[in-house]
Amino acid sequence: MILKNATLADGRVCDVRIDGERIAKLGDDLAGDDVYDADGKLLLPGMIDAHVHFREPGFSHKETWATGSKSAVAGGVTTVFDMPNTEPPTVDGSGFDEKARLASKSTVDYGLNGGVTETWNPDELFERPLGALGEVFLADSTGDMGIDTDLFEQAVERATDAGVVITVHAEDATLFDESVKTRDDTDAWSAFRAAEAEIAAVELAGTVAERTGGRLHIAHTSTPEAADIASDAGMSSEATPHHLFLSRDDLDDLGTFGRMNPPLRSEARREALFERLVDGTIDIVATDHAPHTRSEKDADIWNAPSGVPGVETALPLLLEAARAGDISYERVRDVTAANVAELFDLPQKGRVEEGRDADLVLVDPEDSRPIRGDRLHSKCGWTPFEGHRGVFPELTVVRGQIVFHDGEFGEGGGKNVRV
Repeated sequence: MILKNATLADGRVCDVRIDGERIAKLGDDLAGDDVYDADGKLLLPGMIDAHVHFREPGFSHKETWATGSKSAVAGGVTTVFDMPNTEPPTVDGSGFDEKARLASKSTVDYGLNGGVTETWNPDELFERPLGALGEVFLADSTGDMGIDTDLFEQAVERATDAGVVITVHAEDATLFDESVKTRDDTDAWSAFRAAEAEIAAVELAGTVAERTGGRLHIAHTSTPEAADIASDAGMSSEATPHHLFLSRDDLDDLGTFGRMNPPLRSEARREALFERLVDGTIDIVATDHAPHTRSEKDADIWNAPSGVPGVETALPLLLEAARAGDISYERVRDVTAANVAELFDLPQKGRVEEGRDADLVLVDPEDSRPIRGDRLHSKCGWTPFEGHRGVFPELTVVRGQIVFHDGEFGEGGGKNVRV
């Protein structure tokens, strides 16, 4: 297969030849029997989404590996790392093996992350091909997956010995504002899980990282202060599309569909967070794709579940921002692919280079369109970005296989990137 006259993120125009699963050649006037005209189109490495919740096993009414990976390729995502808080959770060998069985239905490549609870079995987990150790909760912030700081440090030490990245959910539950629980407005969740709770937890994570030498990665950073602390401490960090493109100003429209952990922050903090993404303080974008059904989200602010879908809209939103001149295409490439591959030790992925996996996304950079939940492919059928604009792929390729083309899905088979 030849992609003819494709424009790369750095502005170079070239032909790209795919042989089997790999990029075989970049050059001019390459010849082949199967030629795809990419003239005027932007060719990017497929997004590696290092933070998704595809909900299986245990919550298949919200999402499955089949529906989640279909949504992924329609948004230009070719690899995902799935988080462990399923039912059963991925905290021991049997939990990992059950998720691995279900993940075999994935269209995209994947990593399966192990989790930490009071009953976790690190010996069994580290015998398996883990994507990472994550999402490790620094405080008892989300129920059954919460851990105390002593267990957190033990987990960091074990993961460090095994050479595994630790992805940290950094919120200090002792700093949540209990007085806010008398309120029932949609902003109450943001007031309850205040920014200070995240900032303090990232500071603690930095102390642990320095003491242990562990590779700590801060998940879904929602404040510029936390991003700065992580960077200064030598930890990597990610930001989500919802924290980059939405703020507390949007909660009147979103209602409980805008509840997530950590919650949305002020517009000033959102703008500063986006600046940290552009200037390199924040390393990657990951979606924290966490779908729930409409009926589940249609509750009061204290009973609605936290989480929003995002795997299909992340890259389109960033490409729209690049089209508007708010971020460069090279930076979009880096925060969605190149940096992620380096951070999570995926040497075959993340770049449009000879010898790398042919995980590719082709877009018309001027094909901006409104985002509509009923046109997306997640099982939940809604989006917090309703009415925002995005630049969606016309072609998505996973290891040389066309899995999405002009709205139609092709056959594909994902595999564990650690095997």
